[in-house]
Amino acid sequence: MQAKVNRIVFASGNAGKVREIGQLLEGLSINILPQSDFNVPEIEETGRTFVENAILKARNAAHYTGLPAIADDSGIAVDVLQGRPGIVSARFAGVGASDEDNLLKLIDMIKPFPEEQRTARFICSMVYLRHEHDPIPMIAQGVWEGQLVTDPKGKNGFGYDPIFYVSSHQCTSAELPPEIKNTLSHRGQALKQLLVKLNEIYSME
Repeated sequence: MQAKVNRIVFASGNAGKVREIGQLLEGLSINILPQSDFNVPEIEETGRTFVENAILKARNAAHYTGLPAIADDSGIAVDVLQGRPGIVSARFAGVGASDEDNLLKLIDMIKPFPEEQRTARFICSMVYLRHEHDPIPMIAQGVWEGQLVTDPKGKNGFGYDPIFYVSSHQCTSAELPPEIKNTLSHRGQALKQLLVKLNEIYSME
């Protein structure tokens, strides 16, 4: 008997995130569909934390699709910038800014600081909602520590990956093969936590 494949909408139109989530969920009877497949409108991220924004995005996707939803809100926090860009990482250079715009702005801001002070971390809050009105969202969080460089390197990944230096592998996040990055990253950590709970729902179907 063929296993049932469960559809879950991923509340993002970010191709890089969709690709990473799909890779991390390989092996489960789950088909991750980007919300762009359903023409889900973007929702304003009015939360003050990563968790609040992730819940907002998941409820929005579940509302428009009628499907269970996974959403994440993630960003980079730089110590010498008092935790910025933080929750505005995706729009650090302004609404509609490109990854390159955001990257260049951050590089300009950290250049005056010596290398040893450029400590930073990627943070991811990820949630799963069974339906739009789910009162108890599953929540998982991951943190990836690193240091920033001012010379972008690597073609893998997206966002701030080209300047996020991973000392354990002596390269930037964007230079890591996807299978290695997924074992280290903030998003990988959060999804692994979420998978434990998702397995309870989907592995027996």
